[in-house]
Amino acid sequence: MRRQVPAWRAASARPEARYDLGCLYIGVNDVRSPDFDRDAFAADHDAALAVLRERCERVLAVTIPLDLGRPRAGFTREGNAAIEAAAARHGALVLDLRGFGARNLVMTDHVHPTAFGQVAIAERALDVLAADGMDVRVRPSTLVSPGERSRLRALQGDWTYVYRRLKVLRSQVWAAALPAARAARARSGSSPTRAR
Repeated sequence: MRRQVPAWRAASARPEARYDLGCLYIGVNDVRSPDFDRDAFAADHDAALAVLRERCERVLAVTIPLDLGRPRAGFTREGNAAIEAAAARHGALVLDLRGFGARNLVMTDHVHPTAFGQVAIAERALDVLAADGMDVRVRPSTLVSPGERSRLRALQGDWTYVYRRLKVLRSQVWAAALPAARAARARSGSSPTRAR
């Protein structure tokens, strides 16, 4: 926040420009950090919304999914409380993604949306904006044409997801077991090896 906004203002070709919409979706990495600082996050989020409010007719603040990451992020509720409080102070609309997530919408890390997830988020954002009176002319879902869904493609997609999820789980198990392996190695003088 301390670097991005001044850099944006300095590089703007039209510093006086006004925009129809400003959208702020930040905090996913913050709430996953064990040293999450609620007050610092709240101050930065508030300042970012203030910048958008200066320039935009409408401002949309996006909450953080509760089922975020593996292991689950520990501070999603605190982050969302800060987001909603800042949105209320600045008169911003709120796109509620607390319940967002499904196998076809979020990658196996349970953090990043898939292409379909990005479209679903855009659709939800347009629902909020349309309810506020914005003229929505094109829906993102009408702009994509996924291949014809067949039983074979569905099975292929399911197995790809399972394979990727197992890779993530293997990494998580290894990361959890590594401290114990290091302690055992220190006691015995041997060295653990990681399977590839």
